Amino acid sequence: MHILLIGSGGREHALAWRLSQSPMCDKLYAAPGNPGIAELATCVALDPADHGAVEAFCREHHVGLVVVGPEAPLVDGLGDSLRAAGIKVFGPNANAAILEGSKGFVKDLCAREGIPTAAYARHSDKAAALADLARFGLPVVIKADGLAAGKGVIIAETDAQAQDAIETMFGGGFGDAGAEVVIEEFMTGEEVSFFAISDGAHVIPFGSAQDHKRVGDGDTGPNTGGMGAYSPAPVFTPALEAEVMDRIIHPTVKAMARDGRAYSGVFFAGLMLTDQGPKLIEYNCRFGDPECQVLMLRFEGDLAQLLLAAASADGLGAIERPQLSPDTALTVVMAAKGYPGTPEKGGTIAIGDIGGAQIFHAGTALNGGQLVANGGRVLNVTAHGQSVTAAQAAAYAAVDAIDFPTGFCRRDIGWREVAREKAAG
Repeated sequence: MHILLIGSGGREHALAWRLSQSPMCDKLYAAPGNPGIAELATCVALDPADHGAVEAFCREHHVGLVVVGPEAPLVDGLGDSLRAAGIKVFGPNANAAILEGSKGFVKDLCAREGIPTAAYARHSDKAAALADLARFGLPVVIKADGLAAGKGVIIAETDAQAQDAIETMFGGGFGDAGAEVVIEEFMTGEEVSFFAISDGAHVIPFGSAQDHKRVGDGDTGPNTGGMGAYSPAPVFTPALEAEVMDRIIHPTVKAMARDGRAYSGVFFAGLMLTDQGPKLIEYNCRFGDPECQVLMLRFEGDLAQLLLAAASADGLGAIERPQLSPDTALTVVMAAKGYPGTPEKGGTIAIGDIGGAQIFHAGTALNGGQLVANGGRVLNVTAHGQSVTAAQAAAYAAVDAIDFPTGFCRRDIGWREVAREKAAG
């Protein structure tokens, strides 16, 4: 089977790495890909926003499955266009991708279906939003309703910060994504990323991870798209997973199907483990980045077979739960200086002896044969071990073998679990 992978980041490099190992994958294409992906696939210059060009490419190259990595093409309806042309797609149609495309939609869904989540309010009027702040207390969470590249969430510690967040969003600071805002109660607890695969009717778990959103050590500084992750998340016990499947994932699948929005693809549920039990923070309609990187390192099955089953009606009905290694995988994001603001592009990168680690390219380019930074998050340095402590040590040993003078990284990815492992002896 020929497979086309849409995307160019670290998530897509990790997917390409696993897809290229599948016995079902005869030819792998990537659009547009990156220098790391180019070692595994044929990179092609396709604009995912040009649905006709993607469809024509698939027909000309006999593509049997399109795997859409990022969220924007899904929200834009690429899945709809390809399915209408009879091409199988891993990723939801636009009316189901609204789970990520509109945070307000998800909150309303939770309210209707009794899915546990934070108290909230939706506003399309700035004055009404500002007037509503007082009833939420501090800290308070302000979210741009639409897609904002993982940066449309502000945790305000003061009234001034909350007011400024609302002013910024309605003032166009997040583009069209801020035309409507969601104000949320601040939840306390540990965050967990949980993944499940669905064909629209059936849904099966696909593992957990913990991401590190803040740019600085000790979870300080502004939010980013993610500075590192590890999987599995030991705090997310089998009992908690069963509760999340029963109270959050299954009700969502049933409600979406009932409402004509059957969801085919991966559910990425951001969860808060509160004193009242797990609550949904938000949904994403694609694999997380950098969570995908650690999940792919642990995955032990045939990824093409699994994704094709999810792309087929009732295809997951006879599929057993995907098998993931019991070992821990941990990834460290190496970013360009200036991120999450304006990153410094063009910095040279030289990769030395990284041992058994795996590097996934996120924002790289080749300049005269020299690998250079070409984005905010540049490399995902990923390793595994029998514990979080061991995986962390292996990942940072690989980081230290990379010469990237204009780059930086957090030095404490996995810190919570490392501390727990140390305390447990």
